[in-house]
Amino acid sequence: MSGKALPPSMERHSPTTSPGLRPHPLCVPPGSRCLLLIPAFNEGASVRRLVLRLRRALPTCDILVIDDGSTDDTVRQVPEGTAVVTLPFNLGIGGAMQAGYRYAALHGYDIAVQVDGDGQHRPREVGRLIDELSKSGSDFVVGSRYLGKVHYRQTASRALGAWFLRGVIRTFTGLPITDCTSGFRAANRRVIRAFAHWYPEDYPEPEVILLLHRSGYRISELGVQMRHRKTGQSSIRLFDGLYYVIKVTVCLVLDLVRQPWPRGKLVDAGLATAQSGPVVLPNATAAAGVSESAAALPAGTEPRAVPVHP
Repeated sequence: MSGKALPPSMERHSPTTSPGLRPHPLCVPPGSRCLLLIPAFNEGASVRRLVLRLRRALPTCDILVIDDGSTDDTVRQVPEGTAVVTLPFNLGIGGAMQAGYRYAALHGYDIAVQVDGDGQHRPREVGRLIDELSKSGSDFVVGSRYLGKVHYRQTASRALGAWFLRGVIRTFTGLPITDCTSGFRAANRRVIRAFAHWYPEDYPEPEVILLLHRSGYRISELGVQMRHRKTGQSSIRLFDGLYYVIKVTVCLVLDLVRQPWPRGKLVDAGLATAQSGPVVLPNATAAAGVSESAAALPAGTEPRAVPVHP
């Protein structure tokens, strides 16, 4: 891949569609910009097809792939013209997503949607999630595998773990969230700025629900259809075990006294971003540019912009 690197705001993906995948009529407020965040760790077998499907279904949305230190050919499989942030080693889902949210905050995006790189999240459902965020007035929307008439097959141990954590979240927040471990979620500008400032590292999916609720953000849930993973490996490897549930519960208890998003810092960060305008992540080979944008990414990460078509 070669050529001049452009920010996602200057990308315009082709609206060409196939008979089985039509563009989704998004309900995005006029003038709003949406970024699809794809965290990918060893997802070389699925990331290319996912990006192409998202482009066809959601041509007005920009896409960012966060390569979380993959050891396979994930980066080479990303279609040309797609922005990529490459992390030098595996930070886990928390570090990868914070890198994505910082990118979104610096580029002034109004909506950010997390879409797993394994292809479980359907492009049409991404559109529904964006619609729900825009129409409901919520700050944060979680796509649930279990809400309403949606049916998602899983093992007994996974179902038990999900049921237990659902009870913990409801006890601590009063929110009837049915799928607190779902990685399919949409955030507005307020939440993007909060996540750019701080994001949980180990078990971010259930933790951010509790933390956002405590900080006064509005959270809602939408029943969605999800595919079962066919390739790659889950970023949460211990979901089947009691060990995972215990550790998540301990983290949630600690989150009851944690204050991750000081109000003053968030306001200051938002003003600074608004005044400076969109920031372009430079090519990693430009030493001067790397030092400038590296301050906006988690420690130890290497920002890299994949060249896009003019």
